Amino acid sequence: MGLILKRLTASLGVFCLIALGSAMVAKADSVTFVTPAGSSTGGGPVNASATLTVSSGTLTVVVTNLQANPTDVAQLISDISFTTINAPTGTLSTQSGAFINVASNGTVSSAGSGSPGWGLDTNTGGNFHLTALGFSGPADLIIGPPGGGGVYTNANGSIAGNGPHNPFVDQTATFTFTIAGLNSVNQITSFTFSFGTVAGVTVPGTPGVPEPATMVLLGTGMVGIAAKLRSRRRKTV
Repeated sequence: MGLILKRLTASLGVFCLIALGSAMVAKADSVTFVTPAGSSTGGGPVNASATLTVSSGTLTVVVTNLQANPTDVAQLISDISFTTINAPTGTLSTQSGAFINVASNGTVSSAGSGSPGWGLDTNTGGNFHLTALGFSGPADLIIGPPGGGGVYTNANGSIAGNGPHNPFVDQTATFTFTIAGLNSVNQITSFTFSFGTVAGVTVPGTPGVPEPATMVLLGTGMVGIAAKLRSRRRKTV
């Protein structure tokens, strides 16, 4: 029994070190920006996140609209912008998402998947601006999840049955950039979300809590359990 506990403790220790190392690597290469709590536009509250991952000159940005059952198109994500240091210019390599149409009664139908057709209209001096407006927009804005029963029950005429604004990107879009000299998320100094079909309605993002911390907590908890088991065994001897 003593040998088993020793092996268990050693294994858990190794796991914790691996988890910690993984977390440190992930923290260095990935960061999530979120809209501050209570953010809103003229159309109502907004809630969005963007996870940025850097790998040797490649930046992947996963943009998600978290605002459920929106009322107005002004709550939909229309563009993003970010700034970098020591990586002044780049190109948009790929983009993808799934599309939906929202009927006049708020019901949803699939419109397939593919490229949202957003355009990179600024990519110099470390300033990057990617937008649907003027490219595929006013369609292809990123909409949040529907309400109960999968229906956009709150949607007004700017969303429900609005021909020019349909289809919408269903909740999440992924964009990949090639940016020479970008090797760490620490080089990304700001990130901004924009909403609606009127240019300039922006909400600056704030860095969120890194997910890998969960692994460290899990590993620490498991080591703690092993320590308690060892303590109980000593008391019974």
